[in-house]
Amino acid sequence: MPEDLLRRDISDEMKESYINYAMSVIIGRALPDARDGLKPVHRRILWGMHQAGHTHDKGYSKSARSVGEVMGKYHPHGDQALYDTMVRMAQDFSLRYPLIDGQGNFGSIDGDPPAAMRYTESRLDRLSRHMLDDINKNTIDMEPNFDDTESEPAVLPSRLPNLLLNGSDGIAVGMATKIPPHNLNEVAAVIEHVLTKRRPKPTVDELMKHLEGPDFPTGGIIVDDGALREAYQTGRGTIRVRARAEIENITARRQGIVVTELPYAVGPERVQSKVRELIAAGKLDGIAAVVDLSDRNHGLRLVIECKAGVGPHSLLEKLYRLTPLEESFGINNVALVDGVPTTLGLYELCKHFIDHRLEVIIRRANYRLSKAQEREHILLGLLLALDNIDKVISIIRGSKDAAKAKAKLIKDLKLTDVQATHILDMQLRRLTALEVDKLRDELSEIQDDIAQLKKLLASETKQRNLVRDELRELVARFGASRRSTVVNAADLVVIEDDVEEIEEELFEELGDQPTLVTLSTSGLLGRRSPEDEFKVKPGRHDVVARSLETSAYNPVLAITDQGRVLTVKAREVPEMIRGSRGASVTEMFSLARGEKVVGLFAESGDPVVLVTRNGVAKRLDADSLRSLRSGSSAINLKGDDRLASAFRASDDTEIVIVASDGQALRTASTGISLQGPGAGGVAGIKLKPGSRVLAAGPVDFGTVVVLVSDEGAVKVTEAAEVPTKGRATGGVRTVKWRDFETTATFAWVGRGQQLAAVVTAPDDDKKLEPVPEPLSLEPTRRDS
Repeated sequence: MPEDLLRRDISDEMKESYINYAMSVIIGRALPDARDGLKPVHRRILWGMHQAGHTHDKGYSKSARSVGEVMGKYHPHGDQALYDTMVRMAQDFSLRYPLIDGQGNFGSIDGDPPAAMRYTESRLDRLSRHMLDDINKNTIDMEPNFDDTESEPAVLPSRLPNLLLNGSDGIAVGMATKIPPHNLNEVAAVIEHVLTKRRPKPTVDELMKHLEGPDFPTGGIIVDDGALREAYQTGRGTIRVRARAEIENITARRQGIVVTELPYAVGPERVQSKVRELIAAGKLDGIAAVVDLSDRNHGLRLVIECKAGVGPHSLLEKLYRLTPLEESFGINNVALVDGVPTTLGLYELCKHFIDHRLEVIIRRANYRLSKAQEREHILLGLLLALDNIDKVISIIRGSKDAAKAKAKLIKDLKLTDVQATHILDMQLRRLTALEVDKLRDELSEIQDDIAQLKKLLASETKQRNLVRDELRELVARFGASRRSTVVNAADLVVIEDDVEEIEEELFEELGDQPTLVTLSTSGLLGRRSPEDEFKVKPGRHDVVARSLETSAYNPVLAITDQGRVLTVKAREVPEMIRGSRGASVTEMFSLARGEKVVGLFAESGDPVVLVTRNGVAKRLDADSLRSLRSGSSAINLKGDDRLASAFRASDDTEIVIVASDGQALRTASTGISLQGPGAGGVAGIKLKPGSRVLAAGPVDFGTVVVLVSDEGAVKVTEAAEVPTKGRATGGVRTVKWRDFETTATFAWVGRGQQLAAVVTAPDDDKKLEPVPEPLSLEPTRRDS
């Protein structure tokens, strides 16, 4: 083995390398900074265009030129990715307050691509100037670029609260962010409230008096069912955004629905496509035609013409429910705070911006004070020389050279080196009375500035007032009325038709439609018809972990390892057609970081059994489960305990609980008490020290217990082989590993025909080594 090679375990190397990669993506690519609301690529584009002089007060330049400048000096990645980012910063339908002023074809809301960068022109928008204000006055830290040949800002001074104004959207490794845009007038009012009311800390209700809700660039109607308050309090929540539509007379006999605003990131082509798909499938009747009449002068105008005799109000309600005319927007306010990904509520978002601006103001004041004091020092020297002009002239004329003249001036007039240098450089015209008066006036102004700067640095109140005043200036220049309207869900009414009639009509269309909702091992949630279960596969190394057969109009309930119950309508789950693999379960259910789904359920059915890692068990009846609001807890977990399994079990069913040491307890489900959501459960299995519950499930015909050790050994046991015992006992041992220290890292309880999929593709958190020999999937006796 060569001496310069280091022998290292590959698992340690992979773990360390992956963590480094993950942190690089999180910090250097995917998440915005809480201070200026920018990701590194956006910050580099603004800085590079600023340095190249492509500012709002100058002419447009080719986008290719700006892309080349940024790519060559600050962001060594692909030019197309960089151009795509620049394009989005110029789209008024993507950003509420665009930061790039583009000229040419910069794409459309329907997803049409922009023209090539050699054809389009761009420059910084007028608003971007305030992102870069005072950047040359030591207001922020600079850091070297990728090859140490240039300097770039670690963060922009950003007088603009950009993170709240334009929001952000990004996916990192193991986390994501989705922050909605807001209105400048309202954001400034909220920040001003946080500035003035410091103790006690303002509540979210106080802040929401100033901030109505998100303000999307495409407008739309935000339906608030209480999720907005939760999002502004905790940083997480899901809101509904629906299109703005009006009923108009299209012809003398027919009425139509005219859509003038769409949910954020939804284009008219997507709506048209979905409407035609529903009509072809026979799920939507009453539509004669769908026409997009949008143009540059009149804006969005999507006309949906009704057939004769069809009520447009009832049809509009169907369209809201079945098409992208109404979309969910999952708020997930994750941003970098001191380089650490943090979930932020509304108060924290404002506070981090205020803290940043206060630091910028203090550093700017110190810079200006230093420059003013330097100028004051020079002016005092010049005026002293003018007051003793005869002596100065005599010294200069009597000196052999400039160095000796400077030394004598310093000695005789008690000047500094800097003052003496400026006196020697002074022009003769400064000897006039007018020039002397100008110097005295300048000194007076400089001394006033020094006094004001010292007062500013000595008073936090003055600093906070300055933040407020600068925000007010931005509002006066760029403030505009809201585009999105926020309505309370309880206030929504259907103008002409009765709501119950529409619900009944929709249920007739969708309620009896059988739907299979599946969750794959990689965390993808999808919907398909039951007959397609074996036609559509999630993909290689990605198998169905949980499935639920329900109807399209019914809700799907998920229980997470943190005990929370989350809800989504089955029809809102994406269909797995045309190569679609579904949507991320994290997005569909707004899961917290590290939170996982352990069970999927319909509203009705047998009681749900909950088993925690510490061996606590509990039963919850269907009525109690149905009564829980989305986000509520189904069990009171103690300490760091988490749910290991959640499943339905009837009163005449036995269950089996499997621990990491190989112990398995088979017991009657009725031995576990039926309790309310606030209860903490009872002892299910008695665990040995160091052991934890890995899995649990009902015992049916063909149920097997699978245990996989940390060494990759697999043991399959029929549940029928495990003797029945009472609750709160230790169960029986199902496996005897060869090595005394071996423990199970993965367990599964289910039907035998699913066994091969489970062994070959476990969940992401089941870290299995490859099994060197073919597995025997035949069940074995528990004592083998």
